[in-house]
Amino acid sequence: MTPGHSWRVETISSGALTLEVLPEVGASILNLRAASGRPVMRPVKLADVQTSSQCASFTLLPFSNRVRDARFAFGGTEHQLKVTTKDGLTQHGDVRNRPWTVTRVSDAGLRCDFDSRAFPDINWPWAFTARVEYTLHGPHLDTSVTLTNADTTPMPAGMGLHPYFTRRDGATDPTVTFDAALAYDTDDRALPLGAARTLRPDEDYRVPAPVGERTIDRTYTAWDGVAHLDWGGRGLTLTADSAFSHLVVFTAPDGSLALEPTSHATDAFNLAARGVGGVDMRVLAPGQSLAGAVRLTLEGRW
Repeated sequence: MTPGHSWRVETISSGALTLEVLPEVGASILNLRAASGRPVMRPVKLADVQTSSQCASFTLLPFSNRVRDARFAFGGTEHQLKVTTKDGLTQHGDVRNRPWTVTRVSDAGLRCDFDSRAFPDINWPWAFTARVEYTLHGPHLDTSVTLTNADTTPMPAGMGLHPYFTRRDGATDPTVTFDAALAYDTDDRALPLGAARTLRPDEDYRVPAPVGERTIDRTYTAWDGVAHLDWGGRGLTLTADSAFSHLVVFTAPDGSLALEPTSHATDAFNLAARGVGGVDMRVLAPGQSLAGAVRLTLEGRW
Protein backbone atom coordinates (compact mmCIF):
# COMPACT_ATOMS: atom_id res chain seq x y z
CA MET A 1 0.00 0.00 0.00
CA THR A 2 1.14 3.55 -0.64
CA PRO A 3 2.09 5.89 2.23
CA GLY A 4 -0.82 7.35 4.12
CA HIS A 5 -0.19 10.98 3.21
CA SER A 6 -0.93 10.25 -0.46
CA TRP A 7 -4.42 8.81 0.11
CA ARG A 8 -7.50 10.77 -0.87
CA VAL A 9 -9.81 11.76 1.99
CA GLU A 10 -13.54 12.06 1.31
CA THR A 11 -15.29 14.33 3.82
CA ILE A 12 -19.00 14.70 4.56
CA SER A 13 -20.63 16.88 7.21
CA SER A 14 -23.88 17.60 9.00
CA GLY A 15 -24.56 20.30 11.56
CA ALA A 16 -23.36 18.01 14.33
CA LEU A 17 -20.76 15.71 12.76
CA THR A 18 -17.90 15.57 10.27
CA LEU A 19 -16.82 12.23 8.80
CA GLU A 20 -13.57 11.51 6.93
CA VAL A 21 -13.32 8.33 4.83
CA LEU A 22 -10.40 6.71 2.97
CA PRO A 23 -11.83 5.00 -0.16
CA GLU A 24 -8.43 3.54 -1.05
CA VAL A 25 -8.11 1.87 2.37
CA GLY A 26 -11.26 -0.23 2.50
CA ALA A 27 -13.57 2.81 2.59
CA SER A 28 -12.49 2.93 6.24
CA ILE A 29 -13.32 5.80 8.57
CA LEU A 30 -10.30 8.01 9.21
CA ASN A 31 -12.05 10.28 11.72
CA LEU A 32 -15.49 11.10 13.08
CA ARG A 33 -15.72 14.39 14.97
CA ALA A 34 -18.44 16.43 16.63
CA ALA A 35 -19.03 20.02 15.48
CA SER A 36 -16.87 21.20 18.38
CA GLY A 37 -13.94 19.23 16.96
CA ARG A 38 -14.06 16.62 19.72
CA PRO A 39 -13.31 13.12 18.38
CA VAL A 40 -16.26 10.70 18.54
CA MET A 41 -14.11 7.72 17.53
CA ARG A 42 -10.42 7.48 18.36
CA PRO A 43 -8.56 10.36 16.64
CA VAL A 44 -6.29 9.39 13.77
CA LYS A 45 -3.63 11.34 11.86
CA LEU A 46 -3.55 10.52 8.16
CA ALA A 47 0.25 10.37 8.20
CA ASP A 48 0.11 7.58 10.79
CA VAL A 49 -2.11 5.29 8.70
CA GLN A 50 -0.30 2.33 7.17
CA THR A 51 -3.34 0.00 6.96
CA SER A 52 -6.96 0.08 8.08
CA SER A 53 -5.79 -1.15 11.49
CA GLN A 54 -4.74 2.42 12.29
CA CYS A 55 -8.09 3.92 11.20
CA ALA A 56 -10.98 4.88 13.45
CA SER A 57 -13.22 2.15 11.99
CA PHE A 58 -13.16 -0.40 9.18
CA THR A 59 -15.55 -2.85 7.54
CA LEU A 60 -15.37 -6.65 7.88
CA LEU A 61 -16.43 -8.54 4.73
CA PRO A 62 -17.21 -11.24 3.57
CA PHE A 63 -16.81 -12.46 7.17
CA SER A 64 -15.88 -10.92 10.49
CA ASN A 65 -13.03 -11.63 12.85
CA ARG A 66 -11.02 -14.87 12.88
CA VAL A 67 -11.15 -18.17 10.97
CA ARG A 68 -9.38 -21.05 12.69
CA ASP A 69 -6.20 -22.08 10.85
CA ALA A 70 -7.47 -20.06 7.84
CA ARG A 71 -9.64 -22.93 6.62
CA PHE A 72 -13.15 -24.29 6.85
CA ALA A 73 -15.42 -26.89 5.25
CA PHE A 74 -18.52 -25.83 3.32
CA GLY A 75 -20.66 -27.66 0.79
CA GLY A 76 -18.54 -30.80 1.07
CA THR A 77 -15.32 -28.96 0.20
CA GLU A 78 -12.41 -27.90 2.39
CA HIS A 79 -11.52 -24.29 1.67
CA GLN A 80 -8.00 -23.08 2.50
CA LEU A 81 -7.51 -19.32 2.81
CA LYS A 82 -4.27 -17.41 3.04
CA VAL A 83 -2.99 -16.95 6.59
CA THR A 84 -2.97 -13.27 7.59
CA THR A 85 -2.01 -13.34 11.28
CA LYS A 86 1.13 -14.38 13.15
CA ASP A 87 -0.79 -17.14 14.93
CA GLY A 88 -1.96 -18.94 11.79
CA LEU A 89 -5.43 -17.46 11.26
CA THR A 90 -7.09 -15.35 8.63
CA GLN A 91 -8.85 -12.35 10.07
CA HIS A 92 -11.36 -9.58 9.31
CA GLY A 93 -12.26 -10.58 5.74
CA ASP A 94 -10.42 -9.11 2.77
CA VAL A 95 -11.83 -5.71 1.85
CA ARG A 96 -10.46 -3.42 4.56
CA ASN A 97 -7.13 -2.66 2.91
CA ARG A 98 -8.30 -2.63 -0.71
CA PRO A 99 -9.47 0.32 -2.82
CA TRP A 100 -13.20 0.95 -3.08
CA THR A 101 -14.95 3.05 -5.72
CA VAL A 102 -16.82 6.18 -4.65
CA THR A 103 -20.10 6.11 -6.58
CA ARG A 104 -21.93 9.01 -4.95
CA VAL A 105 -20.91 12.00 -2.87
CA SER A 106 -23.20 14.63 -1.37
CA ASP A 107 -22.67 17.06 1.49
CA ALA A 108 -23.87 14.50 4.03
CA GLY A 109 -23.74 11.17 2.19
CA LEU A 110 -21.06 8.91 0.74
CA ARG A 111 -21.46 5.58 -1.08
CA CYS A 112 -18.55 3.23 -1.79
CA ASP A 113 -18.64 0.03 -3.85
CA PHE A 114 -16.38 -3.02 -4.07
CA ASP A 115 -16.19 -5.91 -6.55
CA SER A 116 -13.92 -8.82 -5.60
CA ARG A 117 -13.57 -9.79 -9.27
CA ALA A 118 -11.30 -6.78 -9.74
CA PHE A 119 -8.69 -8.42 -7.45
CA PRO A 120 -7.19 -11.74 -8.65
CA ASP A 121 -5.53 -12.26 -5.25
CA ILE A 122 -8.73 -11.87 -3.20
CA ASN A 123 -8.60 -14.13 -0.13
CA TRP A 124 -12.01 -15.72 -0.66
CA PRO A 125 -13.15 -18.61 -2.91
CA TRP A 126 -16.35 -16.91 -4.14
CA ALA A 127 -16.92 -13.74 -6.14
CA PHE A 128 -18.83 -11.06 -4.26
CA THR A 129 -19.74 -7.40 -4.36
CA ALA A 130 -20.18 -5.03 -1.45
CA ARG A 131 -21.49 -1.56 -0.74
CA VAL A 132 -21.00 0.73 2.24
CA GLU A 133 -23.08 3.89 2.62
CA TYR A 134 -22.37 6.58 5.19
CA THR A 135 -25.08 9.14 5.93
CA LEU A 136 -24.97 12.00 8.45
CA HIS A 137 -28.17 13.60 9.69
CA GLY A 138 -28.43 15.60 12.88
CA PRO A 139 -26.52 13.82 15.66
CA HIS A 140 -26.56 10.49 13.79
CA LEU A 141 -24.09 8.59 11.61
CA ASP A 142 -25.81 5.76 9.75
CA THR A 143 -23.62 3.08 8.19
CA SER A 144 -25.33 0.63 5.81
CA VAL A 145 -23.51 -2.47 4.58
CA THR A 146 -24.58 -4.78 1.75
CA LEU A 147 -22.80 -8.02 0.76
CA THR A 148 -23.92 -9.84 -2.41
CA ASN A 149 -22.95 -13.28 -3.71
CA ALA A 150 -21.77 -12.62 -7.28
CA ASP A 151 -20.82 -16.25 -7.89
CA THR A 152 -22.67 -19.28 -9.30
CA THR A 153 -22.83 -21.41 -6.14
CA PRO A 154 -24.03 -20.78 -2.55
CA MET A 155 -21.58 -18.85 -0.39
CA PRO A 156 -21.17 -18.65 3.40
CA ALA A 157 -21.27 -15.02 4.43
CA GLY A 158 -20.93 -12.55 7.22
CA MET A 159 -20.17 -8.92 7.93
CA GLY A 160 -19.22 -6.54 10.68
CA LEU A 161 -18.03 -3.07 11.60
CA HIS A 162 -14.95 -2.37 13.73
CA PRO A 163 -15.19 1.11 15.29
CA TYR A 164 -12.74 2.20 18.00
CA PHE A 165 -13.79 4.67 20.69
CA THR A 166 -11.54 6.65 23.03
CA ARG A 167 -11.96 5.36 26.57
CA ARG A 168 -10.19 7.95 28.68
CA ASP A 169 -11.20 11.61 28.41
CA GLY A 170 -9.01 13.38 30.90
CA ALA A 171 -9.66 11.47 34.10
CA THR A 172 -13.04 10.15 32.95
CA ASP A 173 -13.45 6.55 31.83
CA PRO A 174 -16.86 5.87 30.28
CA THR A 175 -19.38 3.41 31.58
CA VAL A 176 -20.43 0.74 29.07
CA THR A 177 -23.93 -0.70 28.80
CA PHE A 178 -25.34 -3.34 26.48
CA ASP A 179 -28.00 -6.01 26.88
CA ALA A 180 -26.43 -9.32 25.86
CA ALA A 181 -27.17 -12.50 27.75
CA LEU A 182 -24.61 -14.95 26.32
CA ALA A 183 -20.88 -15.07 25.57
CA TYR A 184 -18.38 -17.57 24.19
CA ASP A 185 -15.54 -19.33 25.97
CA THR A 186 -12.39 -19.00 23.88
CA ASP A 187 -8.94 -20.52 23.50
CA ASP A 188 -5.57 -18.77 23.52
CA ARG A 189 -6.23 -17.42 19.99
CA ALA A 190 -9.59 -15.91 21.00
CA LEU A 191 -11.47 -18.60 19.04
CA PRO A 192 -14.75 -19.90 20.48
CA LEU A 193 -14.62 -23.43 21.87
CA GLY A 194 -18.32 -24.16 21.35
CA ALA A 195 -21.77 -22.68 21.79
CA ALA A 196 -22.36 -19.46 23.73
CA ARG A 197 -23.11 -19.78 27.45
CA THR A 198 -24.65 -17.59 30.14
CA LEU A 199 -22.55 -14.70 31.41
CA ARG A 200 -20.34 -14.63 34.45
CA PRO A 201 -20.92 -11.56 36.66
CA ASP A 202 -17.70 -9.82 35.54
CA GLU A 203 -18.79 -10.10 31.87
CA ASP A 204 -22.27 -8.66 32.35
CA TYR A 205 -22.81 -5.10 31.10
CA ARG A 206 -26.58 -5.04 31.33
CA VAL A 207 -26.01 -2.66 34.23
CA PRO A 208 -23.66 0.26 33.37
CA ALA A 209 -20.08 -0.51 34.36
CA PRO A 210 -16.69 1.07 33.67
CA VAL A 211 -14.17 -0.92 31.69
CA GLY A 212 -11.42 0.45 33.90
CA GLU A 213 -8.14 -1.41 33.53
CA ARG A 214 -9.71 -4.67 32.39
CA THR A 215 -8.48 -6.38 29.24
CA ILE A 216 -11.42 -7.62 27.18
CA ASP A 217 -11.64 -9.58 23.93
CA ARG A 218 -15.02 -11.29 24.01
CA THR A 219 -17.89 -12.04 21.66
CA TYR A 220 -21.43 -11.67 22.99
CA THR A 221 -24.76 -12.79 21.56
CA ALA A 222 -28.44 -12.77 22.50
CA TRP A 223 -27.82 -9.03 22.08
CA ASP A 224 -30.63 -6.51 21.62
CA GLY A 225 -28.57 -4.41 19.19
CA VAL A 226 -27.90 -1.42 21.48
CA ALA A 227 -24.66 -0.38 23.18
CA HIS A 228 -24.08 2.81 25.14
CA LEU A 229 -20.99 4.71 26.30
CA ASP A 230 -21.43 7.43 28.93
CA TRP A 231 -18.70 9.84 30.04
CA GLY A 232 -21.05 11.85 32.26
CA GLY A 233 -22.59 14.86 30.56
CA ARG A 234 -22.14 13.30 27.13
CA GLY A 235 -22.52 9.88 25.64
CA LEU A 236 -23.13 7.92 22.49
CA THR A 237 -25.43 5.09 21.54
CA LEU A 238 -24.69 2.47 18.91
CA THR A 239 -27.84 0.85 17.50
CA ALA A 240 -27.54 -2.11 15.14
CA ASP A 241 -30.38 -3.76 13.27
CA SER A 242 -31.19 -7.45 13.62
CA ALA A 243 -28.68 -8.56 10.96
CA PHE A 244 -25.99 -7.88 13.58
CA SER A 245 -26.72 -10.57 16.15
CA HIS A 246 -23.32 -10.52 17.86
CA LEU A 247 -21.17 -7.87 19.54
CA VAL A 248 -17.41 -8.13 19.94
CA VAL A 249 -15.94 -6.04 22.77
CA PHE A 250 -12.19 -5.46 22.56
CA THR A 251 -9.86 -3.26 24.59
CA ALA A 252 -7.18 -2.32 22.07
CA PRO A 253 -3.50 -1.96 23.00
CA ASP A 254 -3.63 1.80 22.30
CA GLY A 255 -6.21 2.28 25.07
CA SER A 256 -9.26 2.55 22.82
CA LEU A 257 -12.37 0.39 23.06
CA ALA A 258 -13.76 -1.45 20.04
CA LEU A 259 -17.49 -2.22 19.99
CA GLU A 260 -17.95 -4.37 16.88
CA PRO A 261 -21.44 -5.29 15.66
CA THR A 262 -21.14 -8.51 13.64
CA SER A 263 -23.58 -10.81 11.89
CA HIS A 264 -22.06 -14.02 13.26
CA ALA A 265 -19.83 -15.49 15.92
CA THR A 266 -16.07 -15.51 15.52
CA ASP A 267 -15.10 -18.62 13.50
CA ALA A 268 -18.77 -19.26 12.71
CA PHE A 269 -17.98 -21.27 9.58
CA ASN A 270 -16.06 -23.92 11.51
CA LEU A 271 -18.49 -23.89 14.42
CA ALA A 272 -21.43 -24.39 12.05
CA ALA A 273 -19.62 -27.27 10.34
CA ARG A 274 -19.34 -28.91 13.78
CA GLY A 275 -23.08 -28.50 14.31
CA VAL A 276 -22.79 -25.75 16.95
CA GLY A 277 -26.04 -23.77 17.05
CA GLY A 278 -26.64 -20.06 17.38
CA VAL A 279 -23.51 -18.89 15.54
CA ASP A 280 -25.55 -17.27 12.73
CA MET A 281 -23.48 -18.23 9.70
CA ARG A 282 -25.46 -17.00 6.69
CA VAL A 283 -25.56 -18.73 3.33
CA LEU A 284 -26.24 -16.56 0.29
CA ALA A 285 -27.60 -18.07 -2.92
CA PRO A 286 -26.18 -16.66 -6.17
CA GLY A 287 -27.37 -13.07 -6.46
CA GLN A 288 -28.63 -12.94 -2.87
CA SER A 289 -27.56 -10.18 -0.48
CA LEU A 290 -26.98 -9.81 3.26
CA ALA A 291 -27.55 -6.24 4.42
CA GLY A 292 -27.66 -4.33 7.68
CA ALA A 293 -27.32 -0.87 9.17
CA VAL A 294 -25.76 0.57 12.31
CA ARG A 295 -26.56 4.01 13.74
CA LEU A 296 -24.25 5.98 16.01
CA THR A 297 -25.99 8.80 17.93
CA LEU A 298 -24.41 11.59 19.97
CA GLU A 299 -26.05 12.52 23.28
CA GLY A 300 -25.31 15.39 25.63
CA ARG A 301 -22.63 18.05 25.31
CA TRP A 302 -20.17 17.23 22.54
